[in-house]
Amino acid sequence: MADFNAVRSAFAVQNAYTNTRALKGDEAKNADASQGSQGGEFSQMVARAATNAADTVRKGDATAVAGLTGQAGLQQVVEATMAMESTVRVSVAVRDKLVEAYQEIMRMPI
Repeated sequence: MADFNAVRSAFAVQNAYTNTRALKGDEAKNADASQGSQGGEFSQMVARAATNAADTVRKGDATAVAGLTGQAGLQQVVEATMAMESTVRVSVAVRDKLVEAYQEIMRMPI
């Protein structure tokens, strides 16, 4: 029987690699389309990331429900659940960093 952590690690690496390739392709297209507007690109990237995170969680939830009703296989449910877990962990880490940065800014003397 395979070690769950090894399977989880391999899946997380593959998922991260796929997401990075997709972002790199999008960034290259955006860089060619708009050379001068750097401010809009960051906000669009954050909005895209938030939308992708919400979609991943929704898909994971739908796959888990499909697994409970017998419409999805165990492998699909595990993969969707692991993707959802990774997305939630990253989202929480980003939120914590944003809150920490906000608190640091609020502590600065004027």
